[in-house]
Amino acid sequence: MPPSPRPPRSRATLIGVTATILLTAAALRSPIVAVAPVARDAGADLGASAAVVGLLTTIPVLAFAVCAPIAVVVIRRFGADAALSVALAGSVLGCVVRSLGGLPAAMVGTALIGFFLTIGNVVVPLIIRREYPPERVATMTGVYTSAINVGTMLVTLATAPLASFTDWRFAVAVWGAFALAGLATWFGTHGLAALRPSPEPAPAADEPPRRGVARSPCTWLLAVAFAGQSFSFYATTAWLPTLLVDGGMPTAQAGAVAAIFQVAGIAGALTLPVIATRTSFGVGAVVTGVGWLAIPVGFLLAPSLWLVWCLIGGVAQGAGITWVFVMFNALGDDGRDVATRSGIVQGVGYAVGATGPLALGAVHEASGSWSPPLLVLLAAILVLLVAGWAAARGTRIRARA
Repeated sequence: MPPSPRPPRSRATLIGVTATILLTAAALRSPIVAVAPVARDAGADLGASAAVVGLLTTIPVLAFAVCAPIAVVVIRRFGADAALSVALAGSVLGCVVRSLGGLPAAMVGTALIGFFLTIGNVVVPLIIRREYPPERVATMTGVYTSAINVGTMLVTLATAPLASFTDWRFAVAVWGAFALAGLATWFGTHGLAALRPSPEPAPAADEPPRRGVARSPCTWLLAVAFAGQSFSFYATTAWLPTLLVDGGMPTAQAGAVAAIFQVAGIAGALTLPVIATRTSFGVGAVVTGVGWLAIPVGFLLAPSLWLVWCLIGGVAQGAGITWVFVMFNALGDDGRDVATRSGIVQGVGYAVGATGPLALGAVHEASGSWSPPLLVLLAAILVLLVAGWAAARGTRIRARA
């Protein structure tokens, strides 16, 4: 039996919860992307090669995959409120440790950031489901994922200028302020209850047995769809500037176009919930997949229209991650099952996503052309489209049950 809904929230409390969700969204990626703009300075100061400095960005993504099952255990054992508190406080600690010393401290701090942000990744959809009426869950999920993109954009633009006035250590550590502010608003609305363990209730003894989330085809179809989304996103993010430069574009302009791809995701994150709720989640999956196809198909057939493809693909990448997060709740079940589904899907998705840049780079190096890597990207997007449509059928079946 699903847990009893919470009593209605006061306006001030709901504002505080919403502020916490937005600040948490910004905190979930900002400590990771902050390294890239100052990678050269960090490498010189730490005495590390470019490959080693790259681990400061790669380790958290791998942690999203490896630590997702642990995050589910933490949420079940301590409850969503305490888990979010731990996630925010732990990410601040990781930001401080990463900037305190040499290379070992940087690696340890990065690992801490990855672990605690994984808990945040898994728990936020559960909190959105609990705190908002069902008709607002999809919209709030879109706002949440768009805030991730906004935070990423701000950090990407501001870190290098900030480092020029201070140093790279301060410039990457300061973005822990998002998590610190989120912790402040969370305690402001919940007080010490934000630290009090409140385990997710186990199913009642008289509840009829039901198929576990881990054995549900919809869970694994959603995991496959998110794998396609993550692979496509990380691969495109890593190689789009190089693709544009190889096509004759100046390096500075290529970076700006790559930023457009990221910023356009905000529109996709806010639009997807409208499409999905007014039509169906299956239509949302198809629209997302078709939009994503603009990148590989467009650059294969008409590369001169790069701006069109980057805008359409950017909207689609924002819609894609929003669609996956909306589906965590759209498939139904109680809080325990939503947390389990979130952990499984994110574990699989981020594990595959972490291979995206390496896979496209290897194919490009082996072929000496961008056509084979774009075909690999095309295949990943088709996986997203087909598996996403199939997973979304579970929402209609469940609704009629």
